[in-house]
Amino acid sequence: MPRYFIEVSYKGTNYSGFQVQLNANSVQSEMEKALEIFYKQRFGLTGSSRTDAGVHALQNFFHFDSDLVIKDDAYNLNAILPGDIVVKRITPVEDKAHCRFDAISRGYHYSIYNQKNPFLADRAYYVPYTIDVDLLQQAAKEIMRHTDFTSFSKRNTQVKTFRCAISNSEWVQEGDCLVYKVTANRFLRGMVKGLVGTMLLVGKSKISLEAFKAIIESKDCTKADFSVHPEGLMLHKVTFPYLF
Repeated sequence: MPRYFIEVSYKGTNYSGFQVQLNANSVQSEMEKALEIFYKQRFGLTGSSRTDAGVHALQNFFHFDSDLVIKDDAYNLNAILPGDIVVKRITPVEDKAHCRFDAISRGYHYSIYNQKNPFLADRAYYVPYTIDVDLLQQAAKEIMRHTDFTSFSKRNTQVKTFRCAISNSEWVQEGDCLVYKVTANRFLRGMVKGLVGTMLLVGKSKISLEAFKAIIESKDCTKADFSVHPEGLMLHKVTFPYLF
């Protein structure tokens, strides 16, 4: 049966997350409703990267199978979808292509700001403290020296391994925001928030770089700080070995 990828962007403020959840609104449930309205047929969607409640995505993907002749109906679907979800394109792919398992990397951005700004409040995390950016950069580079991120995975996560290959980890000033940019072959549940929260402890001189390294090596998630808010987090890019 022919398979299609749907590329989407969304602002996650009003959603319980990316994936369908019982008694809670999600990006996937809104997409499935829009597809059913337009095509008069129900589709089972498979998501590429699960994002938590309140987390945004500049680029994420679903795939689905259909015997219908599917065109790039982004314009029509966007007329049905709420304003905070946008279909970028619908693309036919090989029948065995998988938007989750075929992805070779994912990139996340986490944005913070330290001057009160109502126009950033729902897409960046307000940190009204002095932060040593040089210490943040050193912590970000330390992350690239490791592959086991057990300390930055929330409990009750069903994965076979806590190993991730980090290919980029850096802090960049963009306008009024300081943005953490991280790319890896995979991410664990809560991992980016755990990394950011714990790095901010370094940047605020609450722990040393040596203590940060020790937290990574401890493989103990109770030592990391996951308390940063979801609105600063955005799935920025999903990379495939084909088409995208």
